Amino acid sequence: MDAFVYDIPTRVYFGPDQLGNLGKEIKSLGQRVLLCYGGGSIKKSGLYDRVLDNLQAADLEVFELSG
Repeated sequence: MDAFVYDIPTRVYFGPDQLGNLGKEIKSLGQRVLLCYGGGSIKKSGLYDRVLDNLQAADLEVFELSG
């Protein structure tokens, strides 16, 4: 077996209104975001608009991959 390092740092936000931290967290990693989502439930629930607004407010370039 080859030697390797498996490192998965994870930060989890719990509680109301934690989606507001999304843009700040992602911006610390880079300037471009690939937003992947499946069917229409993310849009029907309103989550899509909230995520997109948060990412755009953080001045991030968003690319979408739906389906």
